[in-house]
Amino acid sequence: MSRLTGLFGLSTPASLDSYLRSSRVRVVINALHAKSGGGITYLQNMIPLLAQDERLELHIFLHRDQLSIFHPIDERIIVHAFNFPLGLVRLMVWEQLILPIMANIMSADVIFSPANFGSILVRRQVILLRNALAVAKTETRWIKRLYWIALGIITFVSLLRVKRAIAVSRYAAKSLSLGFARILSDKIRIIHHGISKNFSADETVERQNFILAVSDIYVQKNLHMLFHAMKTVLNKHPNMTLMIAGEKIDNWYYEYINSLIIDLGISDNIKFIGKLSANDLLNHYRTCLMFVFPSTAETFGNPLVEAMACGAPIACSNSTAMPEVVGDAALLFNPMDDADIASAILALIEDADMRSNLSRKGLERARQFSWATTTEKTVECLLEACHRKPE
Repeated sequence: MSRLTGLFGLSTPASLDSYLRSSRVRVVINALHAKSGGGITYLQNMIPLLAQDERLELHIFLHRDQLSIFHPIDERIIVHAFNFPLGLVRLMVWEQLILPIMANIMSADVIFSPANFGSILVRRQVILLRNALAVAKTETRWIKRLYWIALGIITFVSLLRVKRAIAVSRYAAKSLSLGFARILSDKIRIIHHGISKNFSADETVERQNFILAVSDIYVQKNLHMLFHAMKTVLNKHPNMTLMIAGEKIDNWYYEYINSLIIDLGISDNIKFIGKLSANDLLNHYRTCLMFVFPSTAETFGNPLVEAMACGAPIACSNSTAMPEVVGDAALLFNPMDDADIASAILALIEDADMRSNLSRKGLERARQFSWATTTEKTVECLLEACHRKPE
């Protein structure tokens, strides 16, 4: 650019010349897909730690509607808030066509897209393999199945194009590479999510007579099977309560499970408590009798690590990435068998020694997860993607 301006008898302003010749790695974080759940948890924990790395110059792309979600953003990060009509199709068009132009104008060294895919036109890019495609197996609505099929296709194409891909678990690396994990192993790095230091046990707090489930409400979270299991549990322990913390993402599914608990006659024992503040969520983890996680499809499962760090005894699914995350620190069940779910829940309710043992193992297991370690390994990937050697 300096040569071009010179040809026309112009000089490059010192500030612009300094910007163009910066020795720091200019990273664009494409956060446009982060709207709820684990995607927000990931970025909220990672952004401040990435900002501490002086090798990086960080820019974040957001829609204006996302500003309140991420406020406040570390002042060391340059925020680019765009305002285009929302909708999946419009977002895809903007991401595939406009984002590469913007990144090129900015002379970005690498784009980090913490979603299954990014702009197919960009090669110097790192994507995050985190959305489980196995959801399509449990989804009955054809339009939703088409969405997950399309997501699988664009994930695979992105994986072929990008320089590096971060898989949040071994399961994610295997399943989201659609059978080509060995061929693509040179570009896939397995980096587990971390855990906020705010999640910790408090031995002075007594556990109470309720079961906790933490998940946003949509079909792969498998709450309908959990409710069938609770019918059996409540026959033996009629005073037990199940509390569900999470946002209503899928209104159709929310209405379906509300009708289900009425039909099962257990509505008085099921409490939807919505999205909790950080302090309220911590308190629920610390005081629940046990934590249950019946999901059918997870590439990681942040609530599992949060519950372990708070010493909550856990019963969870034996499918996808969940056994990899909990190790021997949970009682596993078949998420498609309500009798097996009920059996696991009853075992924990009725065996205090088992609860104590799993609580101890969970605390030990949770120490293996750290956002600082996640950030360190992620920065290595970003530097590799733009051919910079980690120092």
